[in-house]
Amino acid sequence: MSRTGKIKILLAKPGLDGHDVGAKVVARALIDAGFDVRYTGLRQSPEDIAVAARDFEADVIALSILSGSHTPICRRLKVMIDEYQLSDCLWIVGGNIPAEDHQSLRQIGVDAVYNTSTSLSDIVAAIKEKTIGYAK
Repeated sequence: MSRTGKIKILLAKPGLDGHDVGAKVVARALIDAGFDVRYTGLRQSPEDIAVAARDFEADVIALSILSGSHTPICRRLKVMIDEYQLSDCLWIVGGNIPAEDHQSLRQIGVDAVYNTSTSLSDIVAAIKEKTIGYAK
């Protein structure tokens, strides 16, 4: 948790997907809810995301993935999370994630998966609820 007492959320857009309007809308909602949010921008590699999360001292790593490459990206990011000792971070993924992939993402280590139809208020409430036990 930051010196201001705010939960720190690193929001990243991994892979080659060039659509980030939704990620920016989510970022704004999280900021409005009182979180300290850093959005890394488009086309971030798992390595870039892990370094940014470490440097930001993130409490939450949030990914927005619309490209369909969520499983390989999350597998690679899990390696980086372990390498950079970020396993205390709450890890969430949102976007076009088929329901049949939710369990496999959880097996990789993702704590929660949100579809594009999830309301912003539900995302905010879930992060607030889940970070109580995750915040550093």
